[in-house]
Amino acid sequence: MNFVSIRIITGDVARLVAFYERVTGLTATWANDDFAELGTPNATLAIASTRTVPLFAPGSARPAENHSVIIEFLVDDVDAVHKNLSEYVTDFVAGPTTMPWGNRSLLLRDPDGNLINFFTPPAEAF
Repeated sequence: MNFVSIRIITGDVARLVAFYERVTGLTATWANDDFAELGTPNATLAIASTRTVPLFAPGSARPAENHSVIIEFLVDDVDAVHKNLSEYVTDFVAGPTTMPWGNRSLLLRDPDGNLINFFTPPAEAF
């Protein structure tokens, strides 16, 4: 089994895709107005419209209601990411912090309120 993606359901695909393109530096691949993906070598972040939910099961997912999942991106330098995003991101939850397990971490929210963690492991972990 391979983990391949996480999908965010949103009421505004274009807004959320633009946000993730800006904060990650990735370019989305659009299937149509209701679905886009930002791919990395290890996994894909899919962003889909609420109009896609009934294709799976009506009412099974609702936008902007995540309170338990953190979307994480491994980066080379958390402090540089924070500096780069400081004039763009409006909802930082926690500035660059060294966690008890050694990771340097930056926590923020996307426009739908989903938590994003940019992190860098300690140098000796590389």
